[in-house]
Amino acid sequence: MSQLFPNIKPFRQETLEVSGGHTLYIEQSGTPGGIPVAYLHGGPGGCIGENYRRFFDPEKYWIIGFDQRGCGKSTPFGLLENNHSQALVADVLTIQDYLKIDKWLLFGGSWGSTLALLVAIEQPARVIGLILRGIFLAREQDYAWYLAKNGGAAQLFPEYYQAFLAPIQKLLADFSIVDAYYHIFTNGNEVQKMAAIKAWYLWEARISWLHCQVDEDKLLPDDIHKAISLALLECHFIKHKCFIAENAILQKLDKIKHLPATIIHGRYDTVCKIEAAYSLAENWQNSQLHIIPEAGHSAGEKAVTQALCSATQDMAKYLKEQE
Repeated sequence: MSQLFPNIKPFRQETLEVSGGHTLYIEQSGTPGGIPVAYLHGGPGGCIGENYRRFFDPEKYWIIGFDQRGCGKSTPFGLLENNHSQALVADVLTIQDYLKIDKWLLFGGSWGSTLALLVAIEQPARVIGLILRGIFLAREQDYAWYLAKNGGAAQLFPEYYQAFLAPIQKLLADFSIVDAYYHIFTNGNEVQKMAAIKAWYLWEARISWLHCQVDEDKLLPDDIHKAISLALLECHFIKHKCFIAENAILQKLDKIKHLPATIIHGRYDTVCKIEAAYSLAENWQNSQLHIIPEAGHSAGEKAVTQALCSATQDMAKYLKEQE
């Protein structure tokens, strides 16, 4: 399997009110009665987009995607209040209840891998397996790798890192990097906010691909709302350490060790360090780790796309054999 599956449209689109004043956008595609799979997008603050459906054979999978709190088509847009990991976990379980799904497969990349792990740990009996890409374990070392001046990403991309620091340079005497950005996002004027949003978004976009040959202007999304929610919510979650204790995922991994998992990570992923994927696999006896050579972080890189499509096919076969 070297290509994405055919492009399909959702057969149902709707909204669902959840706790704390938030309403989620949800869509379903594929085959009702097939293997139910929840697609958990990255960020925090990303959105489901369209191509995510193409990782799954629509004849085998019942594909459920949703925009997490404060982003995409979910409302209110950009709301930070009642927007934290515990609420997102509860949202996934609420959707599962709403759709009357007993057990489902969790598929997530980057922050989506974090959320998938948190959901599985919370309710392992309601999960049949996991497919994870670009592992982020929300540890101090993971934040440092991505954002710190002496972190791996900054060392590999010093010129991009300087551009990332530019909007907050005058604040660094009094604030940490994350707090400086958060201060601008929540207190700055519109000009300051947009400059900071662009810098935060471009930092991740520039380092997500091993071979980034796209025009810099094309790295910013056509819909600026995508950049706003990603920058704002990513900063909000990182400022609060993703609302989970240090190393909480690995410490609670015993709860899901029995579940089958495929772990996919680009060898040269500079957003999420490869050590996280390796440590997760080392502590998960029922997992398979696939390190993808000549690949970075993005699911759009050809070799990563191929690995994800193969993983969904292999998981479907495995689950069929277990019936």
